[in-house]
Amino acid sequence: MRQASMSTRISQALRQAVQRRGLSAGLALASGLLLAACAVEVQNTQPAQALKQQAQPQGSVYTGWRVFQDKCAACHGPDAVGTAGGPNLLPRVRDMGSRQFVGLVLKRYDWTAQLGQTKPEGAAWEALIDEVEQRKAYTLTMPAWQGEPRVNAHIADLFAYLSARAQGAQGPGRPTP
Repeated sequence: MRQASMSTRISQALRQAVQRRGLSAGLALASGLLLAACAVEVQNTQPAQALKQQAQPQGSVYTGWRVFQDKCAACHGPDAVGTAGGPNLLPRVRDMGSRQFVGLVLKRYDWTAQLGQTKPEGAAWEALIDEVEQRKAYTLTMPAWQGEPRVNAHIADLFAYLSARAQGAQGPGRPTP
């Protein structure tokens, strides 16, 4: 509605200018109004860009990739899509916040949390045992990285890399530094 009233005002101003001063004055006025509208649009994109940057996880995708290659790729594969020794991390990280990620990486990964139980029992427990016996399931525990200085120092970078991969913002392979 606001844009329609602005268009109406521009049209009225153009008609008046053409009637008073001729076609060249009308074109000059139209050019000035269009340039002013463009300037307003450019100014309005700056807050949107700032919000987009704030929504991005803290940390460097490239540095996170380097830490991942050093500490995680042996089990989860070089692109985090899983191997026989560790699961695909992308679907898991996609819905995970940074706080949950830090808790899972720095402390021992608790597979019973996946089952939604505090103690293993019941049908979910039996299904997990069947998967392990048939070698369908991955390793049950991930090592705790709490004592590893490189992981501790770059946990935000590691999350930035995995989050970018999970959201599709970073493809497989080495990111640009």
